[in-house]
Amino acid sequence: MEKQPSIEIIRTDWASHQEALMAVRRAVFIKEQAVPEEEEWDAEDASAEHFIAVSAKRDVVGVGRLQDDAKITRMAVLSEWRGHRIGALLLESMLQRAIGRGMNPWLHAQAHAVDFYRRFGFEAVGEPFDEAGIAHILMRRPPGSD
Repeated sequence: MEKQPSIEIIRTDWASHQEALMAVRRAVFIKEQAVPEEEEWDAEDASAEHFIAVSAKRDVVGVGRLQDDAKITRMAVLSEWRGHRIGALLLESMLQRAIGRGMNPWLHAQAHAVDFYRRFGFEAVGEPFDEAGIAHILMRRPPGSD
């Protein structure tokens, strides 16, 4: 059995870690998933709280963003680091922060990731829709599902 890598989740801001945040998002969203670059970067980056997953070698291997409206966005883990609970650690950190601030987190899940988010109490709302050329669905956590 492969040893679980040591990962630290750090809460940060765009100005402090812009280069690392952009590198992970560019690798996952723009290169892997063919999201147009002009759709990847937006004004939310400057005001949102960002979360980075840092390896024992201090490499940033995953990212996520918590916006002021409680929306969790831009969750991405580098392909070679998937399968090590990094996405779960990022999401748990963002949920803890949002709930601690009295927010009710929500997100637009890529269709293939709906089951992942269900494990954290999110429920699908409505029908799938297109966002950046990828099928998504609105997901919310019912109040009191902490």
